[in-house]
Amino acid sequence: MPADDLRPGLAAEMFEADRASSDLGIELLELGDGTATVRMTIGRSMINGHGIAHGGYLFLLADSAFAGACNSGGVVTVAAGADITFVAPAREGDVLVATATERAVFGRSGIYDVTVRCGERVVAEFRGRSRAAGRLANGD
Repeated sequence: MPADDLRPGLAAEMFEADRASSDLGIELLELGDGTATVRMTIGRSMINGHGIAHGGYLFLLADSAFAGACNSGGVVTVAAGADITFVAPAREGDVLVATATERAVFGRSGIYDVTVRCGERVVAEFRGRSRAAGRLANGD
């Protein structure tokens, strides 16, 4: 879908077209107003030389949840920046769930926090900064 062809369900449509996430088996579990939850299982190809999940995959998982949350309002929104803190290692076979929550929106900018968990254990904390790049789905 072209970036200027905005319709209700933008975040869900964006996620459906996200080949990077789908090729890694990332599943969209929930999508709400300013929130999104995704899940991924750590596979063998995601393990680094220390025998734990490569941080880039944890970042990608968190970034996918962030994208869902910041696009849930029907406005094309992109990342302006993000950072991640790795709290605990993830290992092959671990099922990770990333939950993104909108913290603040001001003008065309927003701040979103994402927690990545394996069960109840926190694996990483991510903070994303967004920038709206389009107009509302209803043309406003």
